Amino acid sequence: MIFENNLAFAKNLDQNDPIGHMRNEFLFPQQNGEPFIYLCGNSLGLQPKTARAVLDRQMTNWENLAVEGWFRGETPWMFYQRELKKLIAPLVGAHPDEVSPMNTLTVNLHLLMVSFYKPNKNRFKIIMEAGAFPSDQYAIETQVRFHGYDPKEAIIEVSPREGEYTLRTEDIVSAIKDNGNEIALVLFGGVNYFTGQLYDMEAITKTGHAIGAVVGFDLAHAAGNVPLQLHDWGVDFACWCSYKYQNSGPGGISAIFVHEKHFNDKSLNRFAGWWGYEAARRFKMEKGFVPEIGADGWQLSGAQIMPMALYHASLQMFEKVGFMTPLRAKSKMLTAYFCYILNEVNHQLGEEQYKVITPLTEEDRGAQLSIVAKENGKQIFEHLVANNVLGDWREPNVIRLSPVPLYNSFEDVFETGKLLLSVCKELNYSKA
Repeated sequence: MIFENNLAFAKNLDQNDPIGHMRNEFLFPQQNGEPFIYLCGNSLGLQPKTARAVLDRQMTNWENLAVEGWFRGETPWMFYQRELKKLIAPLVGAHPDEVSPMNTLTVNLHLLMVSFYKPNKNRFKIIMEAGAFPSDQYAIETQVRFHGYDPKEAIIEVSPREGEYTLRTEDIVSAIKDNGNEIALVLFGGVNYFTGQLYDMEAITKTGHAIGAVVGFDLAHAAGNVPLQLHDWGVDFACWCSYKYQNSGPGGISAIFVHEKHFNDKSLNRFAGWWGYEAARRFKMEKGFVPEIGADGWQLSGAQIMPMALYHASLQMFEKVGFMTPLRAKSKMLTAYFCYILNEVNHQLGEEQYKVITPLTEEDRGAQLSIVAKENGKQIFEHLVANNVLGDWREPNVIRLSPVPLYNSFEDVFETGKLLLSVCKELNYSKA
């Protein structure tokens, strides 16, 4: 498509957007009586309008049924997660029994590493991307220390080439192959939180398995953002939070994926809890842990009903829109239009004031664009916020802006471009 840098064109794209109506299903924060152009779904998704009602339904169950709510009502709490599993599975390309909503992200990452990081004297290393989200770095560092290894020796980080911001797939593959005899675990993000790069998870999984390693992913910035086929790719395990692109609210419940090929593997260690015990015999209260078949066997404590209710509200939005295919099509168009608008702004300024460090190839990114301003990036970011455009700032110099296809519009992108141009003119950056 040939884009145009004018409001009429952006509005026309919105009028012809088959899922544009979904914007009306969400609540937008306001400032000075006006709604924000909200471009921060990569950090915290917006609240679905149905969230309060879904949560209130469970509050009413608690009020009227109390402990009997576990077994009575329209959605007995004992089985509530089954409803979520049916909706989570299509988002990540899994079977329902391969996923389970539980805990929070880093807790789940630790629990899964207990099972899938099994170092020995020959294979004890973990390979990951450099610049992963700090929580992943800390989890991996402490897991390595727990097993008695020095992180400096046991952790391999793959970095971009000099002068580049993102990783090349061939460099990831080469690093895995070059260290193949020592690697116990390949553990990458699905989408890098800082650059917005979407990694080739299928290629990483294939390469990791070829050298005899286990392969897992942190999908915090990928789940609900990009299409995933975890089962078909043969990924061993994955986990993700649900409060970013899946709009489950601050601190929302996490979820895990465990490939069905591991369901009957008795050699896997795990930190067990009552809720992961075989469901049919759970209330017999017997000694000796017998895990429930599937991802549910990694659960620990009782189901988190209220966080699950909020997650359920958003998952129903994904079901309503048809899951990831239409969302991905719009997401590619939104980010492509955003890149075009940024190029137009740079052209009008006579220099590259705004550099996109996210891959320019649509297949290599999700909804996020990470932008480096040539000068005064923090001042520009603050100007955006003051003028009702809310993204987020990442030190030392990156503005992350994420047009989310569920609720952002092409007009949002156009208006943000106007602001990015006007602030530079106010600051006398123009070289034209």
